[in-house]
Formats: sequence, structure tokens, C-alpha cells
Amino acid sequence: MPRVQSSIADAHSVVGRQPRRWFPLAMAAAVVTLVWWSARGAEVDLPLLLRDGPQAMLSYAGKLFPPDLRPEFLLDTAFGALETLAISIMGSLLATLLAFGAVFFASANLMYAGVLFEREAAGRVRRGLRLSLYLGAKSLLNLLRTIPDIVWATVFVFAVGLGPFPGVLALGVHNGGVLGKLFGEVLENVDRRPIEALQATGATRFQILIYGILPQALPQFLAYALYRWEVNIRAAAMLGLVGAGGLGQRIHIAISLFLEHQLLTLLLAIYVIVTAVDYLSAYLRRLII
Repeated sequence: MPRVQSSIADAHSVVGRQPRRWFPLAMAAAVVTLVWWSARGAEVDLPLLLRDGPQAMLSYAGKLFPPDLRPEFLLDTAFGALETLAISIMGSLLATLLAFGAVFFASANLMYAGVLFEREAAGRVRRGLRLSLYLGAKSLLNLLRTIPDIVWATVFVFAVGLGPFPGVLALGVHNGGVLGKLFGEVLENVDRRPIEALQATGATRFQILIYGILPQALPQFLAYALYRWEVNIRAAAMLGLVGAGGLGQRIHIAISLFLEHQLLTLLLAIYVIVTAVDYLSAYLRRLII
């Protein structure tokens, strides 16, 4: 009799652990409700898009052809493309420097927790100071990447004037926050075995950082920096819409003055430069990793 009761209890426990049958239906209903609410909030009008959208888009696309291939305009487009490339390079470099400078304060395993601090009996004041520096660095990186690059560009245009320089600052500041988060995740997920081996030899924390942590992290740092360069080449082309120079500024002028043939040439230039940078960045990442 006790064996039968035990079997019944085991059966009830198995049934209790199984997901309730209503849960998938509830989740599906929640997803459908969320999509419906989002469509209403975004004013999605599929009938209008399907009825009038294709004809309007085809009509505007027809106005773009043929592209403007006058030598003087091609020369100006090439200058704008080089300016966009320069903005992306300098913005990516500034972002990498900002992220590299802040990430060591924004990594928990370097500031207050993890294998480096397991054997330490630090006082509350020192631990509180390190925790404050960590929270401050994390908050700064969050702020930098929360504000979109085009908003940063608008701010810097008012601060330093029109031209490519505010574009460099906008890309550097925004992507500094993005890269800081990515770099921090790399540092917090390094293999702890080399760190423990160096600790066993009596190495200092600085020596562990140089010989145990950075050799693991630097290849990923470079790969992430190159990937953000790919993103920045696209962003740099659009920052010109708020006066930050490059091809984006020329696109804004072409759209405003209804110069559709010039607009197509500028769009083709963006496609060429973005494609070239994508292939170059992918090749360099393969070499690094």
C-alpha cells in the first residue's frame, strides 16, 4: 500500500511539473495583442500601402533615372564619399579610444567581484569606492549609447558648427558607449584559468591584466571595433542630413531641391563605399580571429 501511494504521489509531481495547457495559448494571445497594439500605435495602414504604395514608389523611382554622370558632379560625389569615409574612420577611432579608456572601470571582474577579489579582505571604504567607480562608468556608457548618433550630431553642429567634425564627434561619442558595453562583456567572460595560474605565481593585478586578460580580449576588441566601423560608414552617410558633411549633406540638398538624378548618383556612391568597407572589414576580422 505505501508503494502504491508513493507511485501516485510521483505521478502527481510529474503532472505538476508539466507546463499548463493554457500557457501556450495565453502567450500566443499576448503576442497577438502586442502586435495589434503596436500596429495601431505606429498607424500601420496596409491597405493604403498595398493600394497606393507600389505605384507611388515606382513613379518616384522612375524619376531617379538616369543618374547624373557629369564629370564635375562625379568629382564632387567622390569628394563627398572620401569625406564620409574619413568621418567614419575618425569616429570609429575616437569611439575605440573612449571605450578602451572606460571599459576597465565598467567591468565587474576588474573592479569589485570575481576571481581577482576572492582572496582579498578589502575594507568597506575601498570596496565602496570601486563599486562607485564601476557604477559611474557603466552609467556613462549607458548615457552615451542611449542618445542616437544623429541627435549627438545635431548637438555638436550647434556646438562646433557645420562640417564633418561634428559627425566625427557624434559617431565617436555614441559608438564609444556601444563599444564600451561590448568590450565590457568580453572582459567579464574571459577564461579564468590563466588568471588563477598567474595568481598562484604571485603576480600583481596589473600583471594579470597585461598577461592574463588582455591577450584573451584584444582580438575580440579589434573585431568589434571593425564591425562598428562597418556600421559607422552607413551612419556617417546619414549624419550629413543634419549638417555633418559627407554624402549625407549632399543627399539632403538633392532631396530638398528635387534633384532626383543627382540623388541616384549619391545613393550609388553610398552603396559602393559601404560594400567596399564591408568586404575589407570582414577580411580583416578573419585575419584577426
